[in-house]
Amino acid sequence: MGYVSAVPVPQPRAEAASAATSSRRSLAAALFLGAGGAVVVLLAAGQIWAEGEAAVGGGSLPLDAEGSDVTGVPTALAIVGLAALVAVFAVRRAGRLLVSALLALSGAGAALAAFLGASDSAALDEKAAQATGDTAATVDALTHTAWPYATAVGGLLILLAGLLALRYGRQWPAMSGRYERDGTPRPRKAAVVDPDRPEDLWKALDRGEDPTREA
Repeated sequence: MGYVSAVPVPQPRAEAASAATSSRRSLAAALFLGAGGAVVVLLAAGQIWAEGEAAVGGGSLPLDAEGSDVTGVPTALAIVGLAALVAVFAVRRAGRLLVSALLALSGAGAALAAFLGASDSAALDEKAAQATGDTAATVDALTHTAWPYATAVGGLLILLAGLLALRYGRQWPAMSGRYERDGTPRPRKAAVVDPDRPEDLWKALDRGEDPTREA
């Protein structure tokens, strides 16, 4: 008598459930990373990135520069990233691929701009020139804070959201197609009323229909 090997039979429903779970997890992760990264960038870009002193009349004048004084690129790209994150669910196929790429590029650009601005002194030198009236004035005792790096981390979070969208975006749901392109709702099929069934007549009357009218 031969032996019969127990080969597991593929379970389509189990595979579909696993794929749906993976899709939901990647979707939730992308939303969390994209929205959270944008918030981090917008908040961190409004903080003080650099501090220093300018020599004025034998004394020193403390100066500081916010992220928006150094560069406005991270803030602008964070807003673009948020728009792209929303647009991912409004388009399909090739359009979704392009929007996902835009989301990733926005995060990468914001992170790079913040990193380059972490050691920038031009904004403070400009403020020193305005404060002293000397166009050649520069800032002494220049120090930088950690906020540029926090901004860069926010940009990296947006980048990760874009990479998730590129990898799993085709599995994500799109916005509901309940409405036609002109914005009007699709007509519903009229319920069938059986005149020999009193419960159907009462239901039709509750819906405001005339059960005696022929279709």
